[in-house]
This record gives sequence, structure tokens and C-alpha cells, in this order.
Amino acid sequence: MFTKPTPAKDLTIWEDAEKMIEKARRDGVETVWDRFEQQTPGCKFCELGLTCKNCNMGPCRISIKENGKMQRGVCGADGDVIVARNFGRFVAGGSAGHSDHGRDLIEVLEAIVEGEAPDYTITDVEKLQRVAAELGIATEGREVMAIAGDLVDACFADFGSRKKELGFASRVPEVRKEIWRKYKVMPRGVDREIAEMMHRTHMGCDNDAVSTLLHAARTALADGWGGSMIGTELSDIIFGLPTPSKSQVNLGVIKESSVNILVHGHNPVVSEMVLAAARDPEMIAKAQAAGADGINIGGLCCTGNELLGRQGIPMAGNHLMTELAIVTGAVEAVVVDYQCIMPSMVQAAACYHTKFITTADKAQFTGAIHISFNTATAAKQAREIVDMAIEAYAERDQSRVEIPVAPVDAVTGFSNEALLNMLGGTLDPLLDAIKDGSIRGVVAIVGCNNPKFQHDSQNVGLAKELIKRDILVLATGCITTAAGKAGLMVPEGSEMAGTGLQKICSALNIPPVLHFGSCVDNSRVIQLCGIIANALGVDISDLPVWGASPEWYSEKAVAIGLYCVASGIPVQIGTPPQITGSKLVTDLALNGLEDVFGASFLVEPDYAVAAEKMDERIKAKRRALGLSE
Repeated sequence: MFTKPTPAKDLTIWEDAEKMIEKARRDGVETVWDRFEQQTPGCKFCELGLTCKNCNMGPCRISIKENGKMQRGVCGADGDVIVARNFGRFVAGGSAGHSDHGRDLIEVLEAIVEGEAPDYTITDVEKLQRVAAELGIATEGREVMAIAGDLVDACFADFGSRKKELGFASRVPEVRKEIWRKYKVMPRGVDREIAEMMHRTHMGCDNDAVSTLLHAARTALADGWGGSMIGTELSDIIFGLPTPSKSQVNLGVIKESSVNILVHGHNPVVSEMVLAAARDPEMIAKAQAAGADGINIGGLCCTGNELLGRQGIPMAGNHLMTELAIVTGAVEAVVVDYQCIMPSMVQAAACYHTKFITTADKAQFTGAIHISFNTATAAKQAREIVDMAIEAYAERDQSRVEIPVAPVDAVTGFSNEALLNMLGGTLDPLLDAIKDGSIRGVVAIVGCNNPKFQHDSQNVGLAKELIKRDILVLATGCITTAAGKAGLMVPEGSEMAGTGLQKICSALNIPPVLHFGSCVDNSRVIQLCGIIANALGVDISDLPVWGASPEWYSEKAVAIGLYCVASGIPVQIGTPPQITGSKLVTDLALNGLEDVFGASFLVEPDYAVAAEKMDERIKAKRRALGLSE
């Protein structure tokens, strides 16, 4: 039976997305919303987390018997154990993703040290020396490459199995570390915790749900204070610190008269080189000879965020906008590395002249053009990619081009260092603003989109509700584009904020929502919380702070959420992970973790209700610290 598709205006809050959804339907291009409808309703057993295929005696699915008792799987595992095992593996997957990103950056730094990456350099020597000193590496009077070589060894050691604590645990307040030691969740090594999570969840191993969940926390902490933090710090060292600058966002950044190349994924190692090639006068001349007025680089998702923060390139869209960017008909090439890249983009690109180019051997896509990117030949390969895009420009069908809106301005590129610099080199002005109530609290809203919600409705709605309450918002990942489109990432956006936050934004000439980088850069957020807690002489869990991911979808988001909670930062999410089939696991996530870590999860799909509940906790934390309202 034919079902009329959902009107585009009900799927997204944005004009550019609405117009491109309608164009995709006219052009016969299937989008994520079409496939979501095809998959609805989903499997209830999977949704509850009550399915198990960890061995070949199954697969099993657990339900309630008529007598009210829970079934068991073939091996005898009950619903609590199965849910905990599934959740643990979900966290391991997310931790592996962000941490492997960090490992890639170590390998690039190692190649620079060994002279095998001639197109890369150490851009921020001061940060190299500062981070090395934090990890106990001697820096005084030593050559830069010698220090960098020792930093490589120290970072690789954090992925191994021989340490008792990660190097960056030095940034964690001592009282928090004592909690981790008490519950045996102090992360020892990134790969060690991920491998142990997989071992524990093998049939016949950890069959106590609480034990499994505690190790899930340890695995997530190894990502947040290990792999992700390494990825952030080494990206700064190699490519430079993000610095506040003006840019633009939405599909209007795609230019009808230019060769348009969109970079997508998470790792700046490829995208930085593509940008450098696109800025080469020789390549620009080639584009002009082909009839274009130049070469335009735009960002998607977190690779876009990396270049946005450091290079100021415009952002075309977030996760649910990636197919729609191609539907404009004006994109010559999409160059991807890994993570959050929908396989459907290959089919969408094939409907137009767009070249879909993969660059990471660990993320190959059937039907794509694959270029195995090598740091030894990076500049040459980047030029080859730009050449492909220029050649594709000649194949563009101008009758199919539609740029739906004009771009809007955004101020982006904040980091802990940039924030300190803006405050005169000390956190005191920020602490004073928190103490006097001008800034009543801080919330980090973490990216992601999910077609279960009207696109970006929860992300933008929550941000607006929070700033009205004088709560400063830090944005990472896919919410960046949304906040920018909503006018929240320009100083003028403070008109939507409360009077206290307005005062601070006016004094510093900053937006009420600060762009804090890609989703791997949530390590900046937990580090900042550690710095503030140490400055106040309290634990992180004592601070008036929250994390939030209203439209989350990925394993990485759950890993981020769990390492925030285990660090003492409560986290709001719009939908629960697949754990609700176990009352024990659900109660632990929503309540029990409070007794262990001083923080827990809040599942609330309504951003207005979520903001109210988050504000109540912020009030309580302020009262406990003796701060005024």
C-alpha cells in the first residue's frame, strides 16, 4: 500500500534542508529519512537490548514469561547480563573509534619526527613543550624533534598494557582519581580496556551486570582522558591551536560558480592537505581554466569542525545534511576519512557528477574512488584529489543546481587556550562570573543528529533554553552547524540570552554558544572542568555543569556520555541507549551512578523539560558551593 511521505517541513527545522529533501524526492534520490521510514517500526527486542548473538548457540532473545519471570538465553544469561554485555560492547566500539583517531595522530607525529612526512610540520612548538612537560618529559634546552619523539613514546604507552594510570590522569582532581581507584575504574591503557571489554563480554566471562558496567566506565574513561585527549592535543601541536574567527554555515556556503569540494569525517590529517592543495595558485588557475571562478572547500561533520576551528573554512552541514549537500548538484567531490559517513552517500553522488573519494584504508566504501592516503606523499595525493574535482566541474549539469539559501555568519574556533587568552591568561574572570551568577552554569552540547527527532529541533531548542537561563553553552561536533544557523554563534546572538550572560558576551565580544571543536574535542570540555575544579578546590561533580546530547545516535556518543558521567558530569540524552529491557541497568544509569560517580544520565526527549531539570541541578550545585543565584 502506498504511503505518502512525511512533509519535508516536519522532518527538519531548516529551510535549506527542507528544500533539498524536496529536491531529492524530485531527483529520485533516497535519503536517510526515507530509509528511516522503511525501517519503522524497529525490532522491540533489539530496542530493549534483550538480544544476544555473542555465540553460536543463539541468537537469543529474552522476554517475560507468563509467570512474570524473565527468560534466559541458551547459556543461562538473564536479561540484566545480556543488556550489560551489549552496552559494554557498544561503549567499546565508540571508545575504539575516537581513540583510534588519536592513534593516527601519534603516527603522524612519529612520521614527522622520523622525517617521513615532509608535508607536515609541528606548528605549535609551545604547546608541544607544555604537553610534554605535563607528561614528565624533559624539555629544557632540548631540540624540538627530540621532545616530540619522547612525546610519541609517551602517547603510544597510553595505548598499551603496562601502565597503572594514563598520562593525562595528571589533569584529573585527586579526589576524582580516588573515586576511580576505589571502584577500580582508573583507566590503565586504551587498547587494554577495550580488549578487556570484549573479553569480559565473551560467553562464560563476566556475568554480573554491575561488574560489566563498571568496566564500561573504565573503557570510556580510557577514551576521554586517553585516546580522545591525545587526538585533540596532537592535532593542536601539528596543525595549530583553534583561534576565534568569522566563518559561515549552511548549504549556502556551496558556491554555484566554484569547484566545490566537501571534506567529511573526523581526522584533519587528510582535510588539511586537501585545503592546502585547493589554495595553491596553480590549482586555482586550473579551476579557472575549466570555467570556474576558483576552488571552494566546505566542511561536513567533524572534519569540517577541525578545519573550521583552525582555518575558518565554512560548514555546509551536519550529519543529516550530508546527502542533501550532494543534492544541491553543485558538489564536485566529497572527500572522506572515517566515522559518521553514511554509505548512502556513494549512491547519492552517483545520481550527480559528484566524485565520492575515500582516503582511509580502514574506511573503504563499495563504489567509491579510493586513494590510500599516505603521510609520505600527502601533498601530491591531495593535488590529485583536487584535480579530480576540477575535472568533475566540466561534467556538472547546471540545470540541476540549486543552492537553497544564503549563508549565515558564525564566530568559531574556541579552545581552552583561546578562552584563557581572551580572559587575560587566567580563569579568574570566568570563575568570578560563575560566582556572581552572571554565568550560572556551563553545559556542553555534543553533536549528532538522529532522524527519530525533527532535525536539529532538540539541539537548537535546548541551547536556546539554556542561554535564556544565563547558562553558557559549549558546542562540539554536529550541533555547531545547527547553532550557527540559529544565530547563536555570533555576539549578537546574546540578545537571546539572559541578562547576566548578555553582559559577559558583550564584555568579551563572544557568542552565547562557543564552538569548542569536533566531537573528539570533548576532551577539551572535561579538561576545562578539571581545571575549574582544581582552581576551586572541589571535585568535578561539585560544579554547576552538564553534558548533553539531545539527538545522539552513535557508539561514540555513548562513550562520551559515559566518560563525562564517570568524570562527575551529568549527561542529558534525548533517547535511551538499548538498555531499557533491564530494570537493573536502567536504574543504575539513571540513578545508581550518582552514588558511584556523583553524576548520572537524564533521559528526556523534550528540550524544554530537560532544560528545567538541568537548571534545577545547577541551582542545587550553586547552593552547595555557597554561590548566589
